[in-house]
Amino acid sequence: MTDELKLLSPQEFPPLLREIPGPPKQLYVRGEMPSTEYKWLAVVGSRAMTTYGKAACKYLIEGLRGYPIVIVSGLAYGVDAEAHKAALDTGLTTVAVPGSGLDWDVLYPRAHVGLAREILKAGGCLLSEFKPEQKAADYTFPQRNRIMAGLSHATLVIEAKEKSGSLITAKLVAEYNRELLVVPGSIFSPESKGTHQFLRLGATPITSPEDILMALGITKREGARSLNELRDDLSPDELRVFEIIHSPVSHDELISELGLPITEANVLLSTMEIKGLIVEELGVVRVR
Repeated sequence: MTDELKLLSPQEFPPLLREIPGPPKQLYVRGEMPSTEYKWLAVVGSRAMTTYGKAACKYLIEGLRGYPIVIVSGLAYGVDAEAHKAALDTGLTTVAVPGSGLDWDVLYPRAHVGLAREILKAGGCLLSEFKPEQKAADYTFPQRNRIMAGLSHATLVIEAKEKSGSLITAKLVAEYNRELLVVPGSIFSPESKGTHQFLRLGATPITSPEDILMALGITKREGARSLNELRDDLSPDELRVFEIIHSPVSHDELISELGLPITEANVLLSTMEIKGLIVEELGVVRVR
């Protein structure tokens, strides 16, 4: 993990950021700047996201596993944090652009300092045009929104109220002639009123990871490998797990069936989940 704070001149910015009107004069970076050969996708939305929004975020980003995509977001509560976490869980590099400087004692929000450190540990980075000691303020968030939009080939809006900061980002995306992607929401949810405005104005509706790949110009791989194709890459214990969870089972039941020491079994399951072979939700384990 590289924790050193570096200052980039405009010539060192990612090329897309140099294209926007009024680009930042300088950019501070903590961590490793991802490859600009990848497609960068900004993910923004409501801080008060619904259960639906959280599920949509997780589903869409998980579906991008293994593709050359960088997830960009703002480290804020709600959709931002969920996007970073989903990227980390999926093995995608993620970039955080907080509404503050990058000194650890001012990084905003304070509750997400741990998440920021996880981003660095996984090979991502933190970016800010503000001086390192700059505290978050009302004006810093719209300013950083233009950087997220400017860095990215496309921006995905998951949930947003009628008067939401995410809509500022969405308008900038249109001004920069980048792809604006929107997840349709419930017609009954106030958290979807803003996103639906942009759908009416011609934003691209996103209902699957494949929609995102298409918008980014990435060709979808042919279907996932079957278990038979995976067998040569699996350990005997991993094969045993697949035999047990031919249908979803509880975590406790799976541990019991495996007959391994609890610590060893938990390490096995965690490793399989990191590999993307299985998923555990609400105490139930199933094949991904």
